[in-house]
Amino acid sequence: MYSYEERMKAVKLYVKYDLCAADTVRELGYPNRKMLVRRYKEYKETGDLHKQYIKRPKYTTEQMKAAVDYYLEHGHNISRTVRV
Repeated sequence: MYSYEERMKAVKLYVKYDLCAADTVRELGYPNRKMLVRRYKEYKETGDLHKQYIKRPKYTTEQMKAAVDYYLEHGHNISRTVRV
């Protein structure tokens, strides 16, 4: 993950280079072209980039508990638990 300042620097450089992703990536060494375009779209739409990332859990607490319970009750087989 890149800091807000690094992401902003990449977007401003992208604008400076007339929206040429190749030149921007070559100079900075990051991010890839698709991510740079996505950040530019966000910047263009909102006038700024998001300050921090919100990490959303992939599974709810109930789903994780159900998976652990199933694993413990049905023979400690991880592949069977994943399938279910």
